[in-house]
Amino acid sequence: MIFELILFGAITGFVSGFFGVGGGMILVPTLLLAGFIMKEAIAISVMQMVFSSIYGSFLNNRKQSGILVDGILIGIGGFLGGLNSGFIVSFLSNQTLQYIFILVLAASIFKILSTPAISDKKEKKHSKLLLIIIGIIIGTIAMSIGVGGSIMLTPILVAFMNYDLKKATSLGLFFVIFSSSAGFISLSYSGHMQYAEGLTVGIASLFGVYLGIKLKHIINIKSYKKYVLFLYISTFFMIIYKTI
Repeated sequence: MIFELILFGAITGFVSGFFGVGGGMILVPTLLLAGFIMKEAIAISVMQMVFSSIYGSFLNNRKQSGILVDGILIGIGGFLGGLNSGFIVSFLSNQTLQYIFILVLAASIFKILSTPAISDKKEKKHSKLLLIIIGIIIGTIAMSIGVGGSIMLTPILVAFMNYDLKKATSLGLFFVIFSSSAGFISLSYSGHMQYAEGLTVGIASLFGVYLGIKLKHIINIKSYKKYVLFLYISTFFMIIYKTI
C-alpha cells in the first residue's frame, strides 16, 4: 500500500498545483476506491493538503502577485472554520459526509460553467469582516469533507469578486494553508488523524505540485477552464459511484 500512497500523492500534488485545490476532491474518492473509509480518507487528505498548499503557494507567489491581502483575510476565517471539523466528523456518519461532498461539487460545477474564465469587470473589494465570514463558512464545510475549500472559494472569487480563473485558483490554494492547518489540528485532537499514511502522501505530493504549477502558468486560460471543469465533473461522478 505504500507504493500506492506515493502514487496517489504524486498525482494529487499535480492536481493541487495545476488546479489550485487542496487535492482532497480527487484524493478522497481515490482513497475510498482503494478501500479506506470516509473518515480515514478525510484525515489523510487533510494532512496532504498542509504539504501541497504551503509549497504550492510559495511557488505561485513567485509567479503571481496580488493574492495575499484577500487571501490572508479569507484564510483567517478558514482557519477558524477548520477548527470545527473534528467535531463535525465525529458527529456525522460517513455516508452523510459523502452526500455533502456531492452537493458541494455540484454547486461548484454549476457556478464555474456559468461564469467566464476572464472577467470583463474590475475586481470587487469587500469588507474585511465579510471575507473572514466567507472563510469561516468554507473552512467549516471543507475540512469536514476532506477538501481544502478551493472548490467552493474559486467559484465565489470568479463569479462575485471578478477574479480571473487562474488568479482565483492561486488564491484558493493559499486559503488551503489556513483551512488545512486548522483541520489537521482539529482532527488530531479528536483522534481521527492518520499520521503515517498522511505523511507518505504529503511528501510524495511535493513533486507533483511543482509540475502542476509550472504547467498552469503556461496554458491558455480558456483551455484552463475546460480542464478545471473536467476535474470537477470527473470527481463528481467518481464520488457518486462510490456512494451509490
